[in-house]
Amino acid sequence: MTSHTTTMVVDYLVFIGFIAISFVIPLWGNFRTKKKETKANYVFATGTVSMGAMMLSIARGTLGVRSFLGYPSELYYRGSAMWETLYGMLLAYPIVCFIFVPVYYNLGVTSVYQYLDMRFKSKLVRCLASFSYVIRSLLNLAVTVFTPCVALKAVIGLPYWASIVGITIISVAFTIMGGLKAAILSDVIQGLAMIGVSVVIIVQGTVNVGGPANVLNVTRERGRLDFFNFDTDPTIRVTTLSATLGQLFMSLSIFGCQQNFVQRYCSMSSQRKVVKTMMANIPIIFVLFSLSWVVGMVIFANYADCDPLSLGYINKIDEIVPFYVEDKFLNMPGLLGLVMATLFNSALTLAVSNLNSLATVTFEDFISHIPRLSDLKDTQQLHFIKAIGVIYGILIICISFLVAMLSGVIESSMLMTSATSGPLLGVFLLAMLVPCANWKGAAAGMIFSHVISMWITFGHLSIDTTTILLPLSTEDCHNDTFSPWVSNKPIRLDYSTPNVTTSTSTYENVTPSPATATDEYPNLLYALYSITYMYYALIGSLTTVVVGIIVSLITADPEADMYEQHLLHPIARKIADLFPGKQRLYSRSSNRNKTESDIGTSVTTVSGSSEKVAPLQGIVNDNGKLHVDSSYVEKLNALKNVSLEVTSEVGKSTNL
Repeated sequence: MTSHTTTMVVDYLVFIGFIAISFVIPLWGNFRTKKKETKANYVFATGTVSMGAMMLSIARGTLGVRSFLGYPSELYYRGSAMWETLYGMLLAYPIVCFIFVPVYYNLGVTSVYQYLDMRFKSKLVRCLASFSYVIRSLLNLAVTVFTPCVALKAVIGLPYWASIVGITIISVAFTIMGGLKAAILSDVIQGLAMIGVSVVIIVQGTVNVGGPANVLNVTRERGRLDFFNFDTDPTIRVTTLSATLGQLFMSLSIFGCQQNFVQRYCSMSSQRKVVKTMMANIPIIFVLFSLSWVVGMVIFANYADCDPLSLGYINKIDEIVPFYVEDKFLNMPGLLGLVMATLFNSALTLAVSNLNSLATVTFEDFISHIPRLSDLKDTQQLHFIKAIGVIYGILIICISFLVAMLSGVIESSMLMTSATSGPLLGVFLLAMLVPCANWKGAAAGMIFSHVISMWITFGHLSIDTTTILLPLSTEDCHNDTFSPWVSNKPIRLDYSTPNVTTSTSTYENVTPSPATATDEYPNLLYALYSITYMYYALIGSLTTVVVGIIVSLITADPEADMYEQHLLHPIARKIADLFPGKQRLYSRSSNRNKTESDIGTSVTTVSGSSEKVAPLQGIVNDNGKLHVDSSYVEKLNALKNVSLEVTSEVGKSTNL
């Protein structure tokens, strides 16, 4: 047996073994517990997840599998501009802790979109939000499933269809058996593996080029490090401004309005623990996010003068990481298998947690409202949720084949997330922060925002916005540049690489922009379609809020628009008088602060020597004054008169 054959055997064994371990351990933990499987335990893990596991799970869910494969290739071929999305991501954490978590935590709902139903008293708004989440999750899951397929095809030649079907089937099976707790534990294993592999690549690659200083110098001189570009041109693909604002709104929509994250918050034992976990996650996100970009720097420093894409050794930019591992770690049996297993498992675990959330939202917000299915037992509901997960798995397989048509993992993921984030975030901001918002405004805002967002997105895809790759070089390629195994592979020349140069002197620090973007646009529509997708979430959110406020003010009906005060953010309650429109009225809370609601709003009735307190029913305006319905007052007066007569008769009988 040759050394290469031995290495391949070890890689396959590591690949299979690591996948098995990653899934057997969480499932074994689930089966060992003596708890009866209930819907609450399946969906929320019923507060049994530790803070450390939750931190790593949230971090993994934030970055996704694209961070391991997509970010290094992004830096290598397009530069560091997208790295600055980190600013918006980190800003989103304290905002979510301050605005979203205080409203959500004590609601006691299974689907986060039940909150919109409670706030607006509208199934339409709830279903619109749920549908937005379902569409966004399906699109992003398709990217997640497709990502490791790129590496598997590049390294072992496994067809896309086989990888997509295999990953999805295993994900569905794991979803049915595991639930949220198993997904979180699997996230922890995958997160640690990704960190370990990234560190190994960085150390080996840095040593190979002569140290960290050389890595930094090469990437800077070749135009890969371009930070703090404050150009306000909205057609430039990524600048510091668009990266920060765009990612902030996308992250707020993901962390604050997405079911799979809210499930994680509600699975923790206290609100304080949720906030502590989120804030402690900031340095973890900073390190994990930056780790992938440093991997890209190291790989570029190794191939700066002999680019594999230009030579035809790889066919897609996202294949650069598995190619590098295959090339440089040939003498380290098992590492390539670990990388492939990490990519494969990362897609699986993200698919599992999202399938869990998708199925839960679909059942709670759509299926459970069908009259014949509204009174199902807990176990029957759980079976329905699992069956829905299977259906979504089939849909993901179909959508994943379309992802290959887009330009790279990062491009696909960011475009889909940005285009679908705005309307969802906007309606939650209306619900929590705008006291005058009603269901008509929320529904109109979401629908109008979706139309605008989809119009711009499809318009963007219809024009030539191919991103120009940064200059590449093949001027220093030698017979021993790549390992013998890589060199003996057939070269694929079906990819046309733009902007390939053979002279290092032509490199400069430039920002990629759309190939068709010029100072003069053919027409206004073309200029609109040329706007970078980084702004789509911002545009969608602002559209939802502005249209929602205008329609709410026009259609305001204080009594019909009543809702419970605790559904607003505390600060919004305090500044409610500053908002325009008619005076707002609030209904009494039926399940919160009962003692508080009874004080000062009760009438005492006497029966014999005992007293009973009956709370008044009515509505409260912005000043805290209770307005009681006139018919209810008449009933109370009649009850009072009867009580006085009974008391008088009892007194007479006692005197006798």
